[in-house]
Amino acid sequence: MKYADIDRIYQTLPLETIPWYSETPPDALVQLVQEGIVRPCRAVDLGCGAGSYAIYLAGLGFDVTGVDSSPAAIRIAQEHAKKQGVRCRFIVADLLGDLHEVTSTFDFAYDWELLHHIFPEDRETYIRNVHKITRPGALYFSVCFDESDPQFGGTGKYRTTRIGTTLYFSSETEIRDLTSPYFDIRELRTVDIRSKFGPHRAVYLLAIRR
Repeated sequence: MKYADIDRIYQTLPLETIPWYSETPPDALVQLVQEGIVRPCRAVDLGCGAGSYAIYLAGLGFDVTGVDSSPAAIRIAQEHAKKQGVRCRFIVADLLGDLHEVTSTFDFAYDWELLHHIFPEDRETYIRNVHKITRPGALYFSVCFDESDPQFGGTGKYRTTRIGTTLYFSSETEIRDLTSPYFDIRELRTVDIRSKFGPHRAVYLLAIRR
């Protein structure tokens, strides 16, 4: 993950042209809430970007903190929350650092389309951080692009996007090996998800923090 590139994207591109930006929450997150699998609690949105999903949860009574490495994204998120009259905390922090900026622990942690921005050599650091800021029994939800995804050339573990970012495409086995030392896996499967510029195949993880 190149933090400078992500911050540059938020500084220079209109939000509607950023592939991962959406004003509406993903169906999979909405389903978790509607089915009561996730109920209002203290939640953290890791790689929150412009804050749409954090704002959605806060509007339902969740106590939400959004964390992102991009100062520009966090400024946008704060503006959006203020305009919508929703209370959220947004923090600029390196998700691969020690996360000393995050002083709370959480009952629900999620990252939507974040892990494919984090390369294998950095993922152990990341997942240890998720474990560190969650409470025992907390739910962890993650969705990232699967290696079978047809987008961005359709082959290869590393692929370059139309805006110049490089992504890493995972397998279910990789996600299991990454998370199982710290979390008990509740669901792990490959799913189809909607995106601004076409559908994706993605690895869906729902796990419980030990």
